Amino acid sequence: MSERPLARGVAARHRFGRLMSLGDRYQPVAWTPGLVLGPQDPELPPALAPFASLREGGSPPARITLSTRANLCYPFDCEDIWEATEGLVLPPSLAESDSGEFASGAQLLPVSWQAMHHDRSLNDADLEPSVVVLVDAPQLAKRPGMLVDALDALRVRFPTSLLWTPGIAGPDNCALLAWMGVDLFDMARSRHASSLGVLLSEDGPRDVEETIGETADMDAQCAAWSRAIAATRTAIRNGSLRELAERQSTSSPRSVERLRQHDAKMREHEGWRAGLARVVGSERTLRCHTYTSREDALIHDWRNRVADEHEPPEHQREVLVLLPCSATKPYRVSQSHRRFRRAIQSNGAHQVMVTAPLGLVPRELEEIWPAANYDIPVTGDWDSDELAVIHDMVARLASRVGYSLIINHSGVEIEVKALEVVDTRGDDSAGSEEALERLTSEVNRAAEDLRLPNLKKGRHRLAQLRALSRFQHGTDTWLEGASIQGRPPIFTIKREGVQIAQWNPRTGRFAFSKSCLPLLDACDALPRVLLRTGVEWRGDLFATNVESAEAGIRAGDEVLVMQDGGLVGSARAEAPGWEWPNGPGRLARAHHRL
Repeated sequence: MSERPLARGVAARHRFGRLMSLGDRYQPVAWTPGLVLGPQDPELPPALAPFASLREGGSPPARITLSTRANLCYPFDCEDIWEATEGLVLPPSLAESDSGEFASGAQLLPVSWQAMHHDRSLNDADLEPSVVVLVDAPQLAKRPGMLVDALDALRVRFPTSLLWTPGIAGPDNCALLAWMGVDLFDMARSRHASSLGVLLSEDGPRDVEETIGETADMDAQCAAWSRAIAATRTAIRNGSLRELAERQSTSSPRSVERLRQHDAKMREHEGWRAGLARVVGSERTLRCHTYTSREDALIHDWRNRVADEHEPPEHQREVLVLLPCSATKPYRVSQSHRRFRRAIQSNGAHQVMVTAPLGLVPRELEEIWPAANYDIPVTGDWDSDELAVIHDMVARLASRVGYSLIINHSGVEIEVKALEVVDTRGDDSAGSEEALERLTSEVNRAAEDLRLPNLKKGRHRLAQLRALSRFQHGTDTWLEGASIQGRPPIFTIKREGVQIAQWNPRTGRFAFSKSCLPLLDACDALPRVLLRTGVEWRGDLFATNVESAEAGIRAGDEVLVMQDGGLVGSARAEAPGWEWPNGPGRLARAHHRL
């Protein structure tokens, strides 16, 4: 009898971390991230521990059995057992050697570092196991970068599979491993800690406190696991997994290394491959409370795109005005920026906020993720790293755009080679009457000397939206000949009298109308996904009805839905690009149908 695949859906996503429901999607009985119990582990509910495992290693190759602890496979009439052999696993240092004997398994697939280098069957497009086991995870964890590289490759190669790294997880690193893409953990480290009389807590191993009756038995170890997994699942659901992973990483030098290595790996990838979102809405906060936060690929992606790609509105390419940020987001609603905007009487000057950790935030981008969502501790001082980032970004942006003048009201000392920089802040606070008078005077002088255009409000706002569209969608062609109506901050965009979109800062995206879809298709403004031929599109987008997808999709993107060479509608991506087109659960929520 062939092994049945695991039934699974995705309740929430955050980069590589996923909260997945197992079993009947209408009444799921188990979830991941979760535990795999060994023969010596206490009984735990399936909602926390969906699987049990047994390894028989008496004579090579070792055999692994993984059994479900609830009815998780369609038609949900019994528990299931999957079996696999490990093959001959060589040490990671012998990666260039080919043992010639690789693992085998259908729904349970053991994989080693050596197999990833030599087992060609892993490239079989039809290979879609329910669980992938990185059998030499403990060995890889001891070698710099190897565990990160292995998880990165396996997570993207098997987007539908649950990923298990035996022997290395604990309550002190499960959020970090989930951030790196791991779905299943085990209690090997907790059993070892218990045998030594040590409690493996969420903060790492520690001695028990006998004055309050604390013990290191397996019940106490399980309680720590329950708290850690609950925190991890909640963090995935509300988008704070990065923050939890950062806090957990400080429990050991090895965890700090892994987070840094993972960050470096993600910065090497394009945004869609790193799982970055483009739109998340106003309800989510990006908390950048530690130095480590600055190394997040999301932060570097913003910095590079603003410094090297972003094109300001057409009428704002002569004068750059640098302003301080504010704790209130978006900046425009803060008291300080209301004063700045009154002082800057020409809309021909390009306003850019100086901030950490994003570096620079142009005014026209202040309402989108992550500029509208970040939160940092404010001390009033800049450290050397923050100053270096700001100086570098200003230099790159100024040289590329070709400003003639920089008016610096930020309080950060700025010098750009071969470009005049006028400091209007001096030793005064940014909002003082003296400083604001200098700001007004210098902007007015620049407007007169450089003959800056001062557009009517409608044209000015449209130019800002065009710049925003270029940043979000890579083009603004769909806005040619358009006009805007409405009062800030919500604008209705029309073309030839027909509404084609609306801009609402609460969502941080253009809400495209159905009538706009052919125009967006013609302008190549949105990524496309192709439906399978013969499939009648009724619901949302899943791997079952999607044939292929263009690279570049980020979570939150609007995507054009194509079928048989024609445009049939649009959807909003919930899965990041690395999951398309074969990821589990809903990939995108249907929006418009033509």
